[in-house]
Formats: sequence, structure tokens, C-alpha cells
Amino acid sequence: MNSVTAQDYAWIRTSPLFRHMMESGYTLTLIRGRTPREALRAMEAEPRGTGEGTAGLIEADDAHRTELGGDYWDRAYVAGAFTAPGENGDWTVVLGFDGGLGIPAPHMETLSRDGRVVAHSTNGGKPIHLFHWFEDGELRTTFEGPSSRDGGTPDELVPLLREVGFPLTASGEHDESAPDVDQKAAAFALAERLTGIRVTESLLQNATYELGLVPDEPAEEWTDLVIDITDAHGERLDKEWTYEEIATASDRARAEANAPIAITYNEPHEPPAADRSEHETRQ
Repeated sequence: MNSVTAQDYAWIRTSPLFRHMMESGYTLTLIRGRTPREALRAMEAEPRGTGEGTAGLIEADDAHRTELGGDYWDRAYVAGAFTAPGENGDWTVVLGFDGGLGIPAPHMETLSRDGRVVAHSTNGGKPIHLFHWFEDGELRTTFEGPSSRDGGTPDELVPLLREVGFPLTASGEHDESAPDVDQKAAAFALAERLTGIRVTESLLQNATYELGLVPDEPAEEWTDLVIDITDAHGERLDKEWTYEEIATASDRARAEANAPIAITYNEPHEPPAADRSEHETRQ
């Protein structure tokens, strides 16, 4: 039985590669039953050859971002995939410095049919760390914080979550009496429990990656925007704007910003005649 815990992944906190993953935002996806080429094809990635180790993957991704010429709205990225032995055969490992966007759920469902997909991610500098487990086309468990889970079977992993070190009670609630744990290390350990793949710095650094340019996801259409904020004093702001209202306000602000600036010069102020007489009398 695999008894890995968060302690077995303490290496991540001294790893330059992991530091790059955290700063850039990454998604690490483990896929059973698919080859690297099949995985990239399901992600609709454009083939980009191969890259030797994470150095080759990072170089290819950096070259793509240079091609964009500073277009920060384009979220396409270069992903790398390779084969690694795991539970019940070979798995495909996919690593992407994608800002933590992750593989879209429809692709995850496709990749997990007749198999399993496990993924964890971080969005780069911001405290959003996600975990996903898909089984045979279904999202079984997903969470940001382990005590707030979702999916088709959100509580099925509670025993494993506790074993790898997440501070949970037997019912899956947060356990304040449990010792602190490196939750990112615990996520790596949980992924190993579900896949049998021990992810190490050398595994990621020394692999030969099949590379693919993953396209930007088209933006979803929206009709309104809702802001719901409660301040420290309990006062609540709940405001809704329609798309048309926001578009009109944006056009007005753009027009005002582009309007020519009129500069006027004021003549020296001349006091009223009565004030001048009084001033002269005092002189």
C-alpha cells in the first residue's frame, strides 16, 4: 500500500523548478490510458516538436510568449507531455506554465473516459490552489480548500486526504486541532496516492517532452456584472450592471479621455472700483 504523505514532498520548498512553477502558475496533470500525443490532441494543441527536460519546455513557452509581442490577453501556452510508469500501467504527465488555468473540464472528461485524470494547479502569485480528480468521464472530487469539496463524490477522498496530512476530521470538516501541513506538498502526495506516480524534481527535469501549443479558450459571452461586497462594518454593497450599461460607460470614458484638452489663460484679477478707491485711500 502506498503510504506517501506530505512529508515526502518537502523537496518542493527548496526546488528552483517548483519556485518557477509557483511564480508562473502551473498545472500538472496525470492521465491514465492515454499517450502524450493523444493527450495533446484532446487539448487541441498544435504540435511543436519535442523539448529536452523542463529547460526545453520553458524555452519553447518563452519563445511563444515572445511571438505574442506583449499581448497579455492571449492565454495560449506551450504544454509538455511525457510517459511515466504508475498504477496499472503507463500514464501521461502533462506540465504547463499556464497561470493555473488548467485543462478545460470538457477535455478532462474526454481524457478520463475509461481511465483517470488527476490534476493540481496554482495560478501564479495568488493564493488559488486547485485539485481535480476525474474518473471515467466524471468529475469525482474537486477542491481549493480540502474542507470545501465538490464533484460527484466529494467525500470519497476524505480518508486519503487525512492520511496524506490535510487537517480534516473523520467527517471531512476542518480540524483546528490538527498540526499545520504544507498543503501544496499534501496535494502532490494525494496525486501520488491516486496515480502511483512519484513526482520528483529529476522526473520533471530529465523527461523528453512532447510539446504542443494549447490555444486560448474563447471568452464566454456575458450579459451582466454583479458586485456583492460586505465591508468590515457589515455594510453590504449589492449592485448589478448590464452589459449595455457598462459598454455605454466605457464608451463615454473613452471619448472623454480622447477629447482635445482646452487650455485657457486667466487675466490678472482686477478688483472692483469701490475696492480700488478704498485701497488708494489707505495708501
